[in-house]
Amino acid sequence: MSALAALLDRSVEQMAEAAADVRRFNREAIRAASDVWDNNLFPLFWAASTCSSGERERRATTVLEWMADLGERRHGWMTEQAAIAGYDIEALLPPAKPHTPGRDYRGHVIAPQCRLTRQSVDELAPDYALASASVRSLRVERAGTRLTAFLQLVADRKFAVGEHAPPALLDVWLDGVTDIAFSLSDTRGAILDAGVREIGISLGPGGLLRAAGGEYRLDDRSWHLSTAGRRADAVTLPRTSPSSRPRRPPGGDLGPGAHAAAALLHHAMLELRSVRYAHRADHVPVLKLCRAFSGAGEAILAAGSQRGARRREAAFQDVIRAWADQGGPDITRWFAAVLRGRAGRPDIIETSRPPERTPASLTDGSPVSGTPSQAALVLAAWTAAHTDYQTERPAAAQLQLALPPRTNDNSSAPWRLRTVDCADPDAFRLSTDAFQGPGPLVQVGKPTASCSLDLHQGALHVAAGAGWSASVS
Repeated sequence: MSALAALLDRSVEQMAEAAADVRRFNREAIRAASDVWDNNLFPLFWAASTCSSGERERRATTVLEWMADLGERRHGWMTEQAAIAGYDIEALLPPAKPHTPGRDYRGHVIAPQCRLTRQSVDELAPDYALASASVRSLRVERAGTRLTAFLQLVADRKFAVGEHAPPALLDVWLDGVTDIAFSLSDTRGAILDAGVREIGISLGPGGLLRAAGGEYRLDDRSWHLSTAGRRADAVTLPRTSPSSRPRRPPGGDLGPGAHAAAALLHHAMLELRSVRYAHRADHVPVLKLCRAFSGAGEAILAAGSQRGARRREAAFQDVIRAWADQGGPDITRWFAAVLRGRAGRPDIIETSRPPERTPASLTDGSPVSGTPSQAALVLAAWTAAHTDYQTERPAAAQLQLALPPRTNDNSSAPWRLRTVDCADPDAFRLSTDAFQGPGPLVQVGKPTASCSLDLHQGALHVAAGAGWSASVS
């Protein structure tokens, strides 16, 4: 049980570290750590909520087994983070299950996610023509001290499919990116070179991505008709075979106080997980929420082990109040709203009315002088115009910038995160130097009209004919 509680505390610590300095913001680390608790928080509270140490240990073991059964990645995260917290849980967990091809609702085999190796890339050649592929999307972003990238290619098939089959997409994830060169002239044609120590991807006449490693997955509903798909189909069990994984997470009824605390923490994890959408990342108070829930695992264990339902109820209410005190006034008001709406418990936290605020607006008269003279690039993304589920999507660009404190702020204030996007960019140019840290930022034009942003003297250059979704200020 102590190990299970420590995994929760490690998740909070990981997210706080990932957001501590937005110049090295790690959005994926926050998403991954919060995602662990989507269907594991209520089981954790169930495991903790008994004064019998033997029963608590049996429940916690069941929960750990359930958590680790999701796959190799989850299994590895649990053993690694538990070890950092001082626990060896390898013997408690079932063997890690490798990711293998599955089947969709039609019973057709689905392509597995694969590491980018020379062999796995060569296996694409008989079925897909990458030399004529086009770039659907490219995203490069900072993840702490390293860079990651996501590339999506629309690949021509070499095998016959139905007339109305959707296009085949090749999703590529790169880690440890070392070189970037991309512009709107580099959107057609791709060459994948997976070496032992480096992954290289050439795009168009001048585009280039180099990385230490990576993975790919084919998003192709017709993959079962390919050469590789037919081989996988012959060795993949039918979809009707029963799964060894239980359909529901372990658990049972919680007391009112434990349920309220679980509902509050679960909703906070969903809020933290929403950074998976880049446009939400600068709206989620990651550090405030992590401060509020610091030591949550240990506190849950202490409250749940109290003897008697009344003592446990009082202890969990005290835990909620302690979280609110740690979070501060804004978080306390947010907690009160969640408890009222999600748990039907408006009685646990009392709050005062929030001060009146005038929302900031973006007007045509926004002065260009309001743009900071420098910024650090956190994320840059471009997406081609395409049709998605019979809906026409325009081309788009998105930037996430770390901006210095405003001039009227205390000079020791932390840097701020700002996300802006535009439709149908006229220009998009990105190179490695754009991610070298804070550098000169130049804006030409008004943010709501024709406007361009330039960082590190052309290492990033994006021109938006119709302006940006928000001002960079």
